[in-house]
Amino acid sequence: MKNIRTTLTVAGTALAMAVPLIATTSTPAFAASRDGVCDAGEFCYYYNSDEAGSISDFTGSVSDLGATQPTCYDFKSAGAGQGICVKNNAASVWNRTGQTVRVYVNSGYGGGGQDFAPGAKGNLNSTLKNNEASHQFLSGGGTGGNQSPADDFDHGTRGFAADNCTAFAAYRIASRLGVPNFSNSYGGTTWGNAGTWDDAARRVGVTVNTTPTVGAIAVNDVHKVGHVAYVNAVYSDGSFDVEEYNWNNPLDYGTRSHVHVSSAQSDFQWMLHF
Repeated sequence: MKNIRTTLTVAGTALAMAVPLIATTSTPAFAASRDGVCDAGEFCYYYNSDEAGSISDFTGSVSDLGATQPTCYDFKSAGAGQGICVKNNAASVWNRTGQTVRVYVNSGYGGGGQDFAPGAKGNLNSTLKNNEASHQFLSGGGTGGNQSPADDFDHGTRGFAADNCTAFAAYRIASRLGVPNFSNSYGGTTWGNAGTWDDAARRVGVTVNTTPTVGAIAVNDVHKVGHVAYVNAVYSDGSFDVEEYNWNNPLDYGTRSHVHVSSAQSDFQWMLHF
């Protein structure tokens, strides 16, 4: 327990002297915005073969694309397939990143896959067409030395302590949830330590509840400075998987499966829905 308490204390620590960033409601047209445009630096799914139909664009690995609205990753641009969940509905891709990206049959990067080299575009093979569930960035990318294949963290702090849970969750919010300007001063309030994120979210109008969904930010606020993580899979029994920093692996990336919403120190008490 001593080791866990020490890790959690570091995990939620925010930089007291963070430089504020001005929050706005606009979404710039660049790769992190997930705007249905296949920009440089993004991996994109297309609803139809030969890079046709609606587009869904990504800047990092996703272990479960999700199969039901409103929690799934969907096709965003105008055209055939707009608004439909990407999972089990994509026919072709374009890899505009500098990394090899592997598309998998199953969630959690399992069940065999198909690789797309940097710059490659093409149709999903007969196994994966309309039968894909996750994708993984396999090589390169990132600026930190701790990056694992499933970790697309850019190691920027956004006003939080480097390589801590708060900085990692802030990156997920910026890169996957359509809030590219998220920082420790987002919405004109201080988000601070992980255990205060649910209070900050309420102050700025972000939905806070106890329902896990893919893309939610899970908050633990029962142990000292708390902990935050990114939810990347949800199961029928209410348990869920998370990606996180500085929990099992000090100052590094890790995952956990089948955690819960509960009062336990190893679980989470709140879900933030951006």
